[in-house]
Amino acid sequence: MNAVSPIKERKQESAAERWARFPTITNGDEYLASLRNRGTDLYLFGERIEEPADHPIIKPSINALRASYDLAIEDPDLATAWSPLINAQVNRFLHIVESPDDLVMKNRMQRRMGQITGTCFQRCTGLDTISVLHSITYEIDEKHGTRYHQRYLDFLKEAQRKNILIAAGMTDPKGDRSKRPHEQADPDMFMHVSGRNDKGIFVRGAKAHMTGGWNQHWICVMPTMNLTEEDKNYAVVGMIPGDAEGITYIYGRQSCDTRAMEEGNIDQGNAEYGGQEVLVYFDDVFIPWEHVLMDGEYEFAQDMVARFTAYHRASYVCKTGLGDVLVGAAASIAEYNGLDKVSHIRDKLVEMVHLNETIFSSGIASSHEAKKLPSGIFMNDAMLSNVCKHNVTRFPYEISRLAQDLAGGLMVTMPSEQDMNSEEVGGIIKKFLKGRDDIAVEDRVRILRLIENMTLGRNAVGYLTESMHGAGSPQAQRIQILRGMNVEDKKWHARKLAGVKQA
Repeated sequence: MNAVSPIKERKQESAAERWARFPTITNGDEYLASLRNRGTDLYLFGERIEEPADHPIIKPSINALRASYDLAIEDPDLATAWSPLINAQVNRFLHIVESPDDLVMKNRMQRRMGQITGTCFQRCTGLDTISVLHSITYEIDEKHGTRYHQRYLDFLKEAQRKNILIAAGMTDPKGDRSKRPHEQADPDMFMHVSGRNDKGIFVRGAKAHMTGGWNQHWICVMPTMNLTEEDKNYAVVGMIPGDAEGITYIYGRQSCDTRAMEEGNIDQGNAEYGGQEVLVYFDDVFIPWEHVLMDGEYEFAQDMVARFTAYHRASYVCKTGLGDVLVGAAASIAEYNGLDKVSHIRDKLVEMVHLNETIFSSGIASSHEAKKLPSGIFMNDAMLSNVCKHNVTRFPYEISRLAQDLAGGLMVTMPSEQDMNSEEVGGIIKKFLKGRDDIAVEDRVRILRLIENMTLGRNAVGYLTESMHGAGSPQAQRIQILRGMNVEDKKWHARKLAGVKQA
């Protein structure tokens, strides 16, 4: 595997040539401008989209990322941090973890972003990728005498200076789950090195469910599972610009997504913000050596995945921001219906808040209990991080059930905005969809559509299904909890107190 197929001639740009294409971004407007005219191949509904940044289905997901730039300006104490790498203030989504307090502030920022957008804002995977690469590259260098850590630092300095976005490309399609990567009939089921030369490497494969994949400036591809020596060509980590030659994006469907293409904005529920997932195909994509951060060091893949999940599972405190929105929507519809003083309504709201704060408490605890790694940065407590994510696989579903309970069936049986505005039947709808006399019918409808959006519609992807499967399914957390629960120590304490003699 010394050269890529001659059929696919790729531009073999240096790191400097790739960075030269990126402007420095200082605000949300400049971020939006940075996505235009990239010439990427993105497909939606079977068609190549000429300018994805202007497509009505895609724009809400871009707006959610734009909010991360705006928050850094509006609340710099929360959303920025001082970087010792470039001696300047940087967006917290690009900051390395220098202390447990950095992780706590990260969690508070994530909750605030959830409150602002009511959806997945697509930057947590990039931040957690930055965090895990600091320690993994350092430790590979310590063992093998490589220079990955300096490459990582050089990349991060440029990323901080230009204030760009990074997507995490971790999840491989996997093919036959009973077989390891090297055993697959089709090697492309896992990302792998397809060629090498004196300038860099080429990679083939795909990354699935990539959060905000097209909306980001760079993609970091990395292993998805523990690897063996036979899987060495799958042990690859590299930084790739989102407009690199050989990348194809295929946009993922979301429930009710075509409502964004209709007139009006009421039926969308949350017309401003949305999430994004894409399937990304890498067809012999080139990575210069300066941006290769692992190449064959298979024994570090398992630690990399474990540390990434320790960071990322605690990042799911972002769902508490969405939970805050849903609690507010449920309380609002109860008020609009004239039922906000009823005791069982209040009790359901209390339960929603209790579940939401339980998620937040375990995430914050994992950050407070962070431990220092040999490279000098801190990592979340793995047990508490997995507990946080395991709570997330359950509690948002119950919070959503209670919100639907308080909303009532009208949430899913209402006529459309077009019908409400029609001359023929609009008056009938406004007459019979009325709640309290002092509440506008349109306001009541908008809140109901928001609840629908978050529990059944487009942003249920980010609040529910992503809560179940993002950063690993529930069983993945249970496996990690089993590994870390130290039951023998617990048995010793119990037997000691019971008076059982122990060896």
